[in-house]
Amino acid sequence: MHGSIEMAEELLCALAQGAARYVSVGMGVCPPYPYLGLAAARLSGTSMAWGAQDLSAHAAGAFTGEVSAAMLRDLGCTWVLVGHSERRSLHGETDAVVAAKLDRALEAALVPVICIGESLAEREAHQTEAVVARQVDAVLPSLMRAAQAGAPVVLAYEPVWAIGTGLTATPEQAQQVHAFVRARLMAAGMTSAHQVPILYGGSVKPSNAPELFAQPDVDGGLIGGASLVASDFLAI
Repeated sequence: MHGSIEMAEELLCALAQGAARYVSVGMGVCPPYPYLGLAAARLSGTSMAWGAQDLSAHAAGAFTGEVSAAMLRDLGCTWVLVGHSERRSLHGETDAVVAAKLDRALEAALVPVICIGESLAEREAHQTEAVVARQVDAVLPSLMRAAQAGAPVVLAYEPVWAIGTGLTATPEQAQQVHAFVRARLMAAGMTSAHQVPILYGGSVKPSNAPELFAQPDVDGGLIGGASLVASDFLAI
């Protein structure tokens, strides 16, 4: 929840200009709801897509303050974050709510970026794989249906202890979890598991991105603070 119209205008214009240099890279930004129209105006016709940070678990109805998947499509969104750690921790979103939001995204032909990850306490208690497995299993039925229909989905491993803290999982730690997630999908019978992009999120910067992205199962980044600086985001 950062920014202003002036800041968003400057950032989006810089990204639109810079995107021309990286047309072979899949890129998108997820600004706060009020700036989605501005994103559409500034990024249309570029290789930079846009999406939302959240969506409602409901399709429509008496849910004041909520924003539906269909509304996001109306604003030209391609992507939507689902189950970001801050939604889980600050707003009490359960695995069941995350699964419902994923279904709404898929119904509207949005590409969901499903966020998973453990807290520092869970990592220190050696529960990383148990937590990540629970979160993945909660959305597996939807992921399997999407795979059968050929609908794209993205997973994003974001260790909660590395978000906005300056701490970053080592490339080896990131790879271990990404490989675990991919193996979990394969074990469930998803034959296209090797094609599902799994992003790493957690204090990704230009300085650590090359090592992280060099890992065989790390397919890109879910960029937080560095995305507020156009030159950093484009460098990543």
